[in-house]
Amino acid sequence: MLYRLPMRMARPASKAGFAAAAPRSAFASAFRMNSTTPPVAGSKGRKMPPMPKRSFTPANKVDATLTIRDGPIFHGTAFGANNNISGEAVFTTSLVGYPESMTDPSYRGQIIVFTQPLIGNYGVPSNERDQYNLLKYFESPHIQCAGVVVADVAEKYSHWTAVESLGDWCAREGIPAISGVDTRAIVTYLREQGSSLARISIGDEYDADEDESFVDPSQINLVKRVSTKAPFVVDSPGAEYHVALLDCGVKENILRSLVSRGAAVTVFPYDYPIHKVAEHFDGVFISNGPGDPTHCHETIYNLRRLMAESPVPVMGICLGHQLLALAAGARTIKLKYGNRAHNIPSLDLTTGQCHITSQNHGYAVDTSTLPSDFQEYFVNLNDGSNEGMMHKTRPIFSTQFHPEAKGGPMDSAFLFDRYLASVKMYKDGQKVYKDNRPSQLLLDIMSKERVGVEPTPLVRV
Repeated sequence: MLYRLPMRMARPASKAGFAAAAPRSAFASAFRMNSTTPPVAGSKGRKMPPMPKRSFTPANKVDATLTIRDGPIFHGTAFGANNNISGEAVFTTSLVGYPESMTDPSYRGQIIVFTQPLIGNYGVPSNERDQYNLLKYFESPHIQCAGVVVADVAEKYSHWTAVESLGDWCAREGIPAISGVDTRAIVTYLREQGSSLARISIGDEYDADEDESFVDPSQINLVKRVSTKAPFVVDSPGAEYHVALLDCGVKENILRSLVSRGAAVTVFPYDYPIHKVAEHFDGVFISNGPGDPTHCHETIYNLRRLMAESPVPVMGICLGHQLLALAAGARTIKLKYGNRAHNIPSLDLTTGQCHITSQNHGYAVDTSTLPSDFQEYFVNLNDGSNEGMMHKTRPIFSTQFHPEAKGGPMDSAFLFDRYLASVKMYKDGQKVYKDNRPSQLLLDIMSKERVGVEPTPLVRV
């Protein structure tokens, strides 16, 4: 790890080129790239490989079909990209927040059916970033879901943050969408039959007998698709703490919730052996993410080692909650149709308070398999499923819902304060004080954004 280690620096070469550049340190001179291309603004002279350009033809006012495998077929009108896809059809009852939902990596591989009758009326905001270099209006740089299904789409939008329509955004990102279908009938079917594989076809109707054309996201390690491919750092000016975060598909607002509370965050790939570097951090965090948690064998093993070898405070959200439970020895189950909404009541079993929560998950922890040193923390008041767990004696806890949800309620945002309070207690209780905050050297040489997470279709059909 590149922290506060003494290092002898070479004297800068006395060449005119280097003198004119006036580097801010000898280390910056040594690492300046020899390239005729000017460095990207804010990259400290380091230029990431260019992402492949994505170009799709818009599909407006043409026929489209939503086909549910072994189920009904719905005919409507296409908007977005002229692109045929398949995935798992799920529904959300959220009234607002479609930009946040569609860019949430937890939706990777899924076709979102919006129960709100009109979608797109406030358009799509820009990719503006805040003072922490985090996206202000999105949860990741690109649309993550496979497709969109709505009853009615607003072609004209009105909002002070909007820069384009929902249809234009989907077309630019390669996401097919269908409107003019009976979303009430679709949701009724999904509630009765459970989440189902489906397909959006633009133009000719799809032959439902060709089952091999349906892609099952549950058979794919989706976390590997959405996780950063190399560590990056999000600095917090005047940070008191330094938290290591395992990126299983982290939302921007999780990062924002940490750095805005005074914790710098170094984000690692989902399968990074976090137990080997935990001593250099004040806390460990496991993020949300898509798909079946049992695909993440390395993460489960690393978290088991972490809890066995390190006293560092740990918090997990959504998939992070499930992975932590699996590492502790519990099991997970797949829910019939999952919980995806901004209005789900969860009961805090330690206080008796009910919190309105934002959720997006298709799997849950089987509380009957929790080991004796863990206890249930929250419970879903709609279906009785588990919504969190906590260690009985150590600063380890997790939630199935999203306490940071930017598109939803903030009832449970206090959990970040509780986590950082445990981080402070852990840090203050150390016999020898360790300054784990990231050094300027680390901040200068590490990427400030996710690395290598350009979305690609699971399978082109």
